Amino acid sequence: MTDTAAALAPGADAVALARLYGEPLFALPQDLYIPPDALEVFLEAFEGPLDLLLYLIRRQNFNILDIPMVEVTRQYLAYVDEVRSRNLELAAEYLLMAAMLIEIKSRMLLPPRRQDPEQAEPEDPRAELVRRLLEYEQIKQAAQQLNALPQQGRDVLGTQVGRGADLAPPRLPDVCVQDLQQAWCDILRRARLVQHHRITREELSVREYMSHVLKTLKGRRFVPFEELFDPAQGSTVLVVTFIALLELAKETLVEITQAEAFAPIYVRLAYTPA
Repeated sequence: MTDTAAALAPGADAVALARLYGEPLFALPQDLYIPPDALEVFLEAFEGPLDLLLYLIRRQNFNILDIPMVEVTRQYLAYVDEVRSRNLELAAEYLLMAAMLIEIKSRMLLPPRRQDPEQAEPEDPRAELVRRLLEYEQIKQAAQQLNALPQQGRDVLGTQVGRGADLAPPRLPDVCVQDLQQAWCDILRRARLVQHHRITREELSVREYMSHVLKTLKGRRFVPFEELFDPAQGSTVLVVTFIALLELAKETLVEITQAEAFAPIYVRLAYTPA
């Protein structure tokens, strides 16, 4: 710190340009460069020409159904000139609305002309602009209401709380003997589905098994239906025995009876009067 700065240190707040790291700064550095737009401040930001028009109307409490085109057009053009001096690309869409405002103002200066003789009053040149402004204001208010609702990530943050049990290694279930038996049965079942079968022709006589059934029933009053079949002889013999029983019933040589529904089924020889 120089002698002059040390002498002025007690009253540094009154004459210092700024403070840098707590020390007063009395002169700007020689190599300091400040861009021309560094201190620019935009007080209002608009999303388009309609947004600017709506702002000008609502700020001055103009009746949107009776817009004073002269004053609104003057203020609008002043803003467009300011934008053109800073950002030409941004002013393109504003220039189109400016032309529309000038056209409406010019049409209002001309005497009204009735296009339809039956029409009571001529159409207001501002009608289309008013309709667009009202629709835009309605959409803007709806957007503000939606933006005021809580949003995930902006107003509400989701949390995930981990438990100590989640960090522990998973405990595998124990395998019992029944589980191994079931797994082995599933393997055998799949093996039978893909194995090759050799079909051989077997000569079986239905008449022979009809005689066999009659011998089984002879001398007995009732024989259970299941007793006539022997699963150990195979499915082929079972089918032929069943067909033989049906043939005997068809020829009324045997009777198949049942006491009630879902009761056991019995077979006996048909009763023949002497």
